[in-house]
Amino acid sequence: MGVPEDAVDKTERVSTDCPPVVLIVFNRPDLTEQVFAAVRQARPRQLLVVADGPRDTHPADVDLCAATRAAVAEVDWPCDVLRRYSERNLGCGPAVSGGIGWALDQVGEALILEDDCLPDHSLFAFCAELLDRYRSDDRVMQIAGHNWAAPSDGYLGYSYAFNAFSPIWGWATWRRAWEKYDFHMRTWPQFRESGMLRGLPFGRRGQAVLSEYWNRAHEGRGTWDHQWQYAVMSHDGLSVSPSVNMVSNLGFRADATQTVLEGDVSHMPMGSMPFPLRHPPFVAENPRVEEHFERVLVEHTGRGVELLRTIVPSHRLRRLLKRGLHAARRRPAT
Repeated sequence: MGVPEDAVDKTERVSTDCPPVVLIVFNRPDLTEQVFAAVRQARPRQLLVVADGPRDTHPADVDLCAATRAAVAEVDWPCDVLRRYSERNLGCGPAVSGGIGWALDQVGEALILEDDCLPDHSLFAFCAELLDRYRSDDRVMQIAGHNWAAPSDGYLGYSYAFNAFSPIWGWATWRRAWEKYDFHMRTWPQFRESGMLRGLPFGRRGQAVLSEYWNRAHEGRGTWDHQWQYAVMSHDGLSVSPSVNMVSNLGFRADATQTVLEGDVSHMPMGSMPFPLRHPPFVAENPRVEEHFERVLVEHTGRGVELLRTIVPSHRLRRLLKRGLHAARRRPAT
């Protein structure tokens, strides 16, 4: 007698070296081809493709979206493929967050890649092992593949660390963690007004940047990722941060939805994670890694940085200006 379909545990993976992969695409076929080539090399047994539809105000989107979907049409390895294609444009926030929720409802856990996040081949096995290891540990809410070039010595010789904040350029999670996600951030005003922000493991400048982002997201002016970081941090969750940067974001260019200007965190070099993994002995926040993420968040994101990028489009010139400012701060007063 066969097992009833509704009795099957959807969190069970069919591959031990590659988790289900969620690929989120839109209108950049050239980047999509690069990321899909990496997925093809990993050969996941489950692939879920999420695509937003063309924008009415951008006539070129019709052909670009069609070309992007054509780039992921041929799956030439044994694989169960599910597709969630929108005929109209939902917008970056609803399209991505809705697509992630839909995908996790299907498979329970997955590695999530956007069309501009190029992964190293070791990311797939890294996520597969840690999705399995921490599947039942509610403290751990995500596994990141990008570490914003965190210093390797901060990981104390282990393959990864835990921290509250982590970038979402190539990351994995479980349905049980995503259930805490709220696109509208309904609890944020209460969290803010009750002083809970001061309990986060960031200093005043980092808290100010987070507050700015979370205010914008709550007001409907964000995308989807700040809501996820709020979900993790407001629930005292932990993210895995790898000691090796395994993802490079290629999407900082004029046709991006958000990251239209190149910055210091774009096109970071990536490497391969050595195996077997060296697991840290404690599931607890690593303050050295947390401090690095806060520093990057303060120095390379936020409205001030966005304004500087608009005024000074040259990435090289901005770096020279930043070096001058840092040197001036270090110079002793006379």
